[in-house]
Amino acid sequence: MTAKIERIALNKLLPHPDNPNRMSQGNLAKLMRNIERTGRYEPLVVRPHPRKAGLFQIINGHHRREALEKLGHKTADVVVWPVNDEQTAVLLGTLNRLNGRDSLEKRLSLLRKLRAHMPVHDMSRLLPQTHGQLVRLLARRPLVQQRPQTADIVAIPLVFFVDETQRSAIESALSRAIDSTGAKGRAKKRAGALMRIAECFLTGAQRRQDEASREQAAKP
Repeated sequence: MTAKIERIALNKLLPHPDNPNRMSQGNLAKLMRNIERTGRYEPLVVRPHPRKAGLFQIINGHHRREALEKLGHKTADVVVWPVNDEQTAVLLGTLNRLNGRDSLEKRLSLLRKLRAHMPVHDMSRLLPQTHGQLVRLLARRPLVQQRPQTADIVAIPLVFFVDETQRSAIESALSRAIDSTGAKGRAKKRAGALMRIAECFLTGAQRRQDEASREQAAKP
């Protein structure tokens, strides 16, 4: 597929209704600062609109279009891909999801090089990290000085949808289990309490299973 960059009026670039990607207002502001500061941005990926002649539908770059519009731009650099609805759906679900993970070592090296040219406050206005996150990252010792087995523990969010009765019961159980954990910080205490509840359930379930097995074995 040939990637030819074209310049198209913003009012001809329409968002895709199924775009799953969302950006916080803080990160959108950083995106705007980067575009305003450098005058550069990754070209948007669009396709000819399937139902509106002369218009285009955005596949990748919804936030770049919004940032350009807020900055007063009238046009955007785009790449037009002639893809159908099925291909578009796949692209919407993957373009911003298959980028892999940062190498922490390389990220730290990059941040330190950037720190040599600008203060942390200015870095936080341009990069995804907050000022506090940048301070903590830049304060880390080089990874080569750390023990190989030392690794960052990544917190994994768990989302549950419950009704009011269930929420009340869960909160009551968490509040009782929290006192027995030594973790610091509300989130870590609640995570530890949830782990303790899960362990109690698993222990009880195993005990009931063992009892049932013994009863079954005792039957003539």
